[in-house]
Amino acid sequence: MTTSKKTSSLFPELEGQSAKSRRQFEVFAPSESGSSMTPLAERMRPRALDEVVGQDHLLAKGKILRRLIEEDRLTSLVLWGPPGSGKTTLARVIANSTSSEFVPFSAVTSGIKEIRQVMNEAAELRSKLGRRTVLFIDEIHRFNKAQQDAFLPYVETGTIILIGATTENPSFEINSALLSRLKVFVLNQLSEDEIVRILTEAAKDSPRGLGKLNAAITEEQLRRLAIHTGGDARTALNTLELAVLSAKPDEEGDLVKRVVTDEDLSEALQRASALYDKSGEQHYNLISAFIKSIRNSDPDATLYWLARMIEAGEDPMYIARRIVHHAAEDIGLADPQALVLAAAAAQATHLIGLPEARLTLAEAALYLALAPKSNKVCVAYEAAAQDARATQSEPVPLHLRNAPTGLMKGLGYGIDYKYAHDYEEGKADMICLPEKLKDRKYYK
Repeated sequence: MTTSKKTSSLFPELEGQSAKSRRQFEVFAPSESGSSMTPLAERMRPRALDEVVGQDHLLAKGKILRRLIEEDRLTSLVLWGPPGSGKTTLARVIANSTSSEFVPFSAVTSGIKEIRQVMNEAAELRSKLGRRTVLFIDEIHRFNKAQQDAFLPYVETGTIILIGATTENPSFEINSALLSRLKVFVLNQLSEDEIVRILTEAAKDSPRGLGKLNAAITEEQLRRLAIHTGGDARTALNTLELAVLSAKPDEEGDLVKRVVTDEDLSEALQRASALYDKSGEQHYNLISAFIKSIRNSDPDATLYWLARMIEAGEDPMYIARRIVHHAAEDIGLADPQALVLAAAAAQATHLIGLPEARLTLAEAALYLALAPKSNKVCVAYEAAAQDARATQSEPVPLHLRNAPTGLMKGLGYGIDYKYAHDYEEGKADMICLPEKLKDRKYYK
């Protein structure tokens, strides 16, 4: 949580200080300074709505979020979007425009004690000065249920306007009671053209960007950088800075330029973080696309989504387990060999690991994609499971019970049992389901 070490209060105006001065809080201060020690992405962070690139569905003229910000009529909300899509940028814009007290709060470093302090001081601020508090919570999904519950009564009464930022699906990561009181705004991944616009501006901007370094980088290189950073503006900007700083200074008369070569860019891209979170939504979206491509008998899409996961660093055994499962769910008895091959691929992946297991997984995945499809096994089991849950106390018919003792035989266990091999076609005329379910047909 961002507070000054000189005071224990988050609201110094309650101690006679200026509210306006405190809204320029430390968490957003570096980009204002333009210091070369501050990462380029932070220095170039937009300060007003008109500087924001992308998210036109929310921020174009007349759109709801833009109106709420411009008119300072915010309600509690959640900004949900992938990394580098502008969640913290919008928080800065709000901080610069709201007349409410703006308090940044980190879910990574704050606990119940800090939450209670903020809530108590927000209530005091409203009581004494009649002004609300806008509380920005970065990575709100990292708060547990008890921490999230602590905000609920203050959101309900309007003591605070809560603005949460998250890369995770709010439906899964935010308590339903709290989520029902928040408006969710979905930020889209930035397009290739939008990233190129951001990079172009950063390359030529002198006060905050790389203009003072006389950076020379082609549009083709910027587009390559945009493609490889997956719509993440922060990663793209910081990778651009790394490439420019790595470039060898080139003197042209009195002018010293930094000409970025393809090698400089390749090295910078190799050091950039990959856009993949094995525990986040991207993980589930990719495996979902992979499985649905198999189910739809699309070998090309199957291979593409498999490669996306492997190249991003997914656990190969996770992929192997999903392949085994879907051999039974989506193919089943239409081609029983699919399960055999999938299980063999999982074992081989465990034995040899990556990179060799890429081909093992590809072979199994393509086999499944090309195999005939049937979900009869899955449907049949689910129907049987539904009856099983509803008839847990239904007794096993006497003729199907084992009778290892005389007492059991005396009670009728095993009586009238018919040995299937004694009958034509290996099937006796005998009911094997409980009496209550004797006419059920699960596998059709």
